[in-house]
Amino acid sequence: MLFHAIFLNLELTIIPVFYTDSMLAEADSYSPSAMKPRAVVASWQALGIQLRILAPDPVTPDDLRLAHADRYVDGVLSGEIANGFGSRDPKVAASLLYTNGAMLAAARAALESGGFAVAPCSGFHHAGYNFGGAYCTFNGLVVAAQWLKFRGRVERVGILDFDMHYGNGTDHILARLDLDYVRHYTAGAHWHEASEGEDFLAAIDGIVEGMADCDLILYQAGADPHVDDPLGGFLTTVQLLERDRRVFAAARARNLPVAWNLAGGYQRDASGGIRPVLDIHDNTLRACLEASCAPP
Repeated sequence: MLFHAIFLNLELTIIPVFYTDSMLAEADSYSPSAMKPRAVVASWQALGIQLRILAPDPVTPDDLRLAHADRYVDGVLSGEIANGFGSRDPKVAASLLYTNGAMLAAARAALESGGFAVAPCSGFHHAGYNFGGAYCTFNGLVVAAQWLKFRGRVERVGILDFDMHYGNGTDHILARLDLDYVRHYTAGAHWHEASEGEDFLAAIDGIVEGMADCDLILYQAGADPHVDDPLGGFLTTVQLLERDRRVFAAARARNLPVAWNLAGGYQRDASGGIRPVLDIHDNTLRACLEASCAPP
């Protein structure tokens, strides 16, 4: 009987995914992130999981100014200042309004539904108040938190950053603007070695518990902590799936809405494609669906 109920939930659960081709740009970069959203969504659709694909509205320059210096925002958008990919390409700049818009749309949807929503994009946590770098230009995590806070939608927001790398840009903005309503945990500041994998997994419930007083969690489900990632390396495929299962289960147990994104991932297959990264993102979606369908 319980299995039947879970099966019915699985059939009825539809995860909102905020995607548009306007998020894409040819960045001519080592990172696949600027074009990755299309491949990720296609991979998810091939799984046969029900998704609701929704086109996000772009953020405005004023929205970006909630987290960034005026001159930096204007300079990147006009091409006077290099974006996080190190170029001044106007097509990249235009796409950033939509990647940040997707994160904001997912945050709003998760908050409104009390469940989960996803922005299949990357490129946030190395962007500081007046700088970008490491494939990050504008910090969509802080932009979303600020947008919701300024409109009275939230009192506190958790940023759960499980990318491999330290979210220096996020910390820079939080300190510069004194945003003490944000609970920020960046795994890249604490966990690095394969020998720490099981300890990291055991710590997740407690980390989420530290955000239990938040109205919303923004979760960076990075693929680059995989042991085979050229820029990462401390979790196996099985451990990454378990990471995501524990995050979503811990949030659901505490009735915490979660808006999540893809963050980093740099593996390539023998043909130069990003199938290994897509497999990791597929597993995150599966973990999200599993938690969505679990009995309360």
